[in-house]
Amino acid sequence: MSRPTIADIARRAGVSKGAVSFALNGRPGVSETTRERILRVAEEMNWRPHSAARALGGARAGAVGLVLARPARTIGVEPFFAQLLSGLQAGLSAHAVALQLMVVEDTAAEVDVYRRWASEHRVDGFILVDLQLRDPRIEVLEELGLPSVVLGGPGRHGTLPSVWADDREAMLSIVDYLAALGHRRIAHLAGLPAFQHTQRRIRALRDASRRLGLEEAVSVPTDFSDAEGAAATRTLLARAGRPTAIVYDSDVMAVAGLGVAAEMGVSVPGDLSIVSFDDSVLARIVHPALTALSRDTFALGEQVAGVLLRAVADPSSAEDLKTPTPRLTVRESTAPPALGRPTKSV
Repeated sequence: MSRPTIADIARRAGVSKGAVSFALNGRPGVSETTRERILRVAEEMNWRPHSAARALGGARAGAVGLVLARPARTIGVEPFFAQLLSGLQAGLSAHAVALQLMVVEDTAAEVDVYRRWASEHRVDGFILVDLQLRDPRIEVLEELGLPSVVLGGPGRHGTLPSVWADDREAMLSIVDYLAALGHRRIAHLAGLPAFQHTQRRIRALRDASRRLGLEEAVSVPTDFSDAEGAAATRTLLARAGRPTAIVYDSDVMAVAGLGVAAEMGVSVPGDLSIVSFDDSVLARIVHPALTALSRDTFALGEQVAGVLLRAVADPSSAEDLKTPTPRLTVRESTAPPALGRPTKSV
């Protein structure tokens, strides 16, 4: 069925196209009775303004865009993204703004969506996540000229404002805690190596290892999935001189690692301490409950929405908002290492 036009509304309402235009745009020139009749017909026909025409009139789209270049199956099981999206939508819907979401396979496809949505005037701005090293998306968004906000930092991202937490400080708090318990062999199951926050966490572990004199501090990149988290855990625990503590970059991987430890007869926390970089209901309901970095991810989404809405209202503003560093919540999955126990492969 073709989309209804102003001419269609005019025919059904028995008025001129000019009268329909006046009524739909809230302009004088028609009586209140006629205006009400036209608006009622438009609603019955499910009429919506064409995006290009709306843009020519200077009207806003009433939506902002978020494009995720991650496997859809992985995103679907991550509590972090569920809470982030909920907070974003709550912050936006309070101002009658919608969140337009698309999941794509790679960065090239993500850039194509940015260009298409901008040209079609689908959105008033963009939210950029998973900041990359030498990120090509920054230049594209600056070129498009729509207000955009980066979730991630610190540091400048061209002219784009950002909302960020200190990943380095968060990782250091984990390593300092584990070292204080007596752990000297710490592994880190990291996320995708192209992400800036992954590299900050890896560097933080390496720097802390030198400062604390650890025997070993190794980072293993993954795709954040439970499958890769489980496989990498199995490899680490099968080694001679296996780690006594593993830090996971997501709660999903941490839970998968906990399952592998049980499968291999490695006691948690007796033989292995586990820490998750993300906290969630998932981390709290497993046994033992996982020590994790806690933050209000829903509130983070609301803050990102607020920064973007302010940028849409005033494109000249460039607000960089630092949010509180996630705090370590200690639960049953961490303890001092078992001294004198064998660490050969199981």
